[in-house]
Amino acid sequence: MIGGHLPALQVVVPLLAAPLMLLVRRGIFAWLLAVAVSWTALAIALALAFTVRESGPISYAIGNWPPPWGIEYRVDALNSFVLVLVSLVAAIVAPYARASVAAELPRDQHYLFFTMYSLCLAGLLGITITGDAFNLFVFLEISSLSTYVLIALGRNRRALLAAYQYLVLGTIGATFYIIGVGLLYLMTGTLNLADLAQRLREVHEIRPVLAALAFITAGVGLKLALFPLHFWLPNAYTYAPSAITAFLAASATKVSVYVLLRFYFLVFGVPLVFGRLAMAEVLIALSVIAVVSASLVAVFQRDLKRMFAYSSVAQIGYVTLGMGLANQAGLTGAVVHLFNHGLTKGAIFLLLGGVALRVGATGLQRVAGLGRTMPLTSFGIVLGGMSLIGIPGTAGFISKWHLVLGAIEHGYWSLVALIVASSLIALAYVWRFVETAYFRVPESSAATRNEAPASMLIPAWIMVGGCVYFGIDTGYVLDGARHAVEFLLGGVR
Repeated sequence: MIGGHLPALQVVVPLLAAPLMLLVRRGIFAWLLAVAVSWTALAIALALAFTVRESGPISYAIGNWPPPWGIEYRVDALNSFVLVLVSLVAAIVAPYARASVAAELPRDQHYLFFTMYSLCLAGLLGITITGDAFNLFVFLEISSLSTYVLIALGRNRRALLAAYQYLVLGTIGATFYIIGVGLLYLMTGTLNLADLAQRLREVHEIRPVLAALAFITAGVGLKLALFPLHFWLPNAYTYAPSAITAFLAASATKVSVYVLLRFYFLVFGVPLVFGRLAMAEVLIALSVIAVVSASLVAVFQRDLKRMFAYSSVAQIGYVTLGMGLANQAGLTGAVVHLFNHGLTKGAIFLLLGGVALRVGATGLQRVAGLGRTMPLTSFGIVLGGMSLIGIPGTAGFISKWHLVLGAIEHGYWSLVALIVASSLIALAYVWRFVETAYFRVPESSAATRNEAPASMLIPAWIMVGGCVYFGIDTGYVLDGARHAVEFLLGGVR
């Protein structure tokens, strides 16, 4: 009986846990409940992914109101893949967060942190699983509002400014999105995404639909930090608490990419987005600029969190590049990169949380000789950096290889050269850490440093292990991405 309600439980469990944490107001209780909720969400996501693989898409009608009249939760090959990513990241970050939060936040704020964390998780899972365009907006606001609070909890006063910048830009993005949805409702009379896709094919007055596409692209583009709408991201990642930086970098932007994929390929459709309009050329151009410019900016950063925050802007560029290619190989590379980059950047930021705990900061000048005093942490960051570069044997290589195949299929040899060149730029900023950590003499005060607690180091190394494992055994991730791409391109219905 419960199995039939798994789509609803995917969102309800973390959503109900948040007010319970707020009522009890005990940090240890809130943390234990957050861990339980995160692992429950992962179990549900895996069960849903298995069911979709075996039986096809799942439709769950909220309140027994059949779609399109009522809100529908719909699980298919695409969003089941993203649900697993988000819940997996949450299941790893939640155990890590106890020691990290204890070191970075006052004790009386611990329960508030985990309350907001559970709300953010509920919002991200809700965005991914809902089949209703307005319900998606509701969950977008839930995740965004909780994220603003989580960023503002950072111990540096500049976290407040970062949260405010994200609040302003996030509000603009949400407003643009809801304007686009309003135009679609005006033209079709429905908010159900599957029904929207059908009714848009019958719309003859195309200008309001094109306006809706523009508003939704701008709104979601702000949320996923699509160049040049990325200015909120570096400060947010740099000054947020370490656990939240890792969680957001590994999941939040990936969910926004999923939203754009769904609207482009399954709602508006390939003929309109990539046939009638020049969105392929626009996406490819913006992606090229993002990959090159953000990577170059990362090279000159003096703070490791800020360096890898700019790296995230570049890595998002790879995903949107695959979307712009809009072929089987390119889209496979984009979807695989959602998962691989989520693991890679999550691992790096979790390890940097350990650096912040033991060193007190993540500035390059403060990590001199880190390879001697924190060898496991340093080596983990190097392995994560290798995945960002795309070294064979790491997860990052798999996605970049498919992007290269997608570019070759179109005959875009300049894009192939760009992907290779941008990997060399990534090598430059990763090498800055290697050179500082392994070839510089540590400060005299660094002699007493040691590794972060096992409760922080083990979750981080689980993600590092994933970066290597999924670079060697590509079965689950690559197979899941291919099924998702077949669904996007109409091969599976």
